[in-house]
Amino acid sequence: MKTTKILLLICSSLLVSSNTFGADLIHFWDEPQHGGNSFNRLPPDQAYFEALRQYHASWVRLAYGKWKSKERDFLIGDADDYQGLVKSDLNTLKSVIGRAHKAGLKVVVTPLSLPLARWSQNNGGKTDSRLWQSKGNWQVAAKFWRDLAAELKNTPGIAAYNIINEPTPEKGAGLAEHATVKQMQAWYAKHKGGARDLPLFYETIIRAIRSVDPLTPIMVDAGWYAAADDFSYWPKPLSDKRVLYSFHMYEPYAATSGPNLRRKHPYVYPGKVPFGDGAVQLWDAKRVAQYLTLPVNWAREQKIPMNRLVAGEFGCVRKMNSCKQYLTDVLTVLDQYRLHWAFYSFREDSWDAMNYELGPSKMLDGNIGRPRKKESPIL
Repeated sequence: MKTTKILLLICSSLLVSSNTFGADLIHFWDEPQHGGNSFNRLPPDQAYFEALRQYHASWVRLAYGKWKSKERDFLIGDADDYQGLVKSDLNTLKSVIGRAHKAGLKVVVTPLSLPLARWSQNNGGKTDSRLWQSKGNWQVAAKFWRDLAAELKNTPGIAAYNIINEPTPEKGAGLAEHATVKQMQAWYAKHKGGARDLPLFYETIIRAIRSVDPLTPIMVDAGWYAAADDFSYWPKPLSDKRVLYSFHMYEPYAATSGPNLRRKHPYVYPGKVPFGDGAVQLWDAKRVAQYLTLPVNWAREQKIPMNRLVAGEFGCVRKMNSCKQYLTDVLTVLDQYRLHWAFYSFREDSWDAMNYELGPSKMLDGNIGRPRKKESPIL
């Protein structure tokens, strides 16, 4: 069996919903939905989505930012000078969404770049922070989303628009990653109403989307790369009632990420790992649960239903000493609170470190994106 069906789609008892709700897909999210991330270099074919569906996935978070275009940036044309959607890229995106829909998967459309905010991996590894330097720059991003929503609003199978993947308005602005709640709140009080006000940015983009599409659910990532603790400074929910709040989970990053494997003595899980300000902490199932409870507690305080909270990404490099245990510990918490989730990532075609079908074998060996048949599975 294929890696024990990716540990029953990464360890969980699924509540699969493949019903069609027409244009109003907010009800798709009323029960827990489980799926995977697609961050492929090439637009996925029909077989790709059918394979994901065979793992009982109900949705796919579709990032198109690596796909090739005749222009500088796929779909945007040029993130430095947005002039409208690239028609040929839009047709490609619609075609890929159609393939996922045919396979029985709902799609969350996820830009990695926006106008004046080019994804760092498409920007020579440099952070593009222009979006967070001027509220005037928001209007260009709003125009892009207005254009895109107008084109996609009647496309079958779209379960949400994920406004931007892993925003970082806090970066370089005096707030450390994983700061205390008091530090986050003090920082936000200083920047509220300005260009780094992420909730206000989302309100601006949502208004643009709603001017052409009143129904499609909208997914918003927390700040600081969608950190699970970064909703803590948001003083209230967004005004739109069709919003899903998304966080990502790779903590402790020092252990779960690729650079750890290059250390002479890699960090292990469970084990003591640096986190936040660099202080070494014991990370185990209890610590994972403590950390993942932060967005749950915030949602409860804001009276946001649990079925509007999403773990949009989570994972670990498959060669980590106990990736299976880590995934199990994460999913135990997500499923305890009946949250939606999507593991990272499914058969990525340019980087296979989190392709769990491959087991704990050597990475980047010329067989990227495809499961080996005679391999000890990691799960």
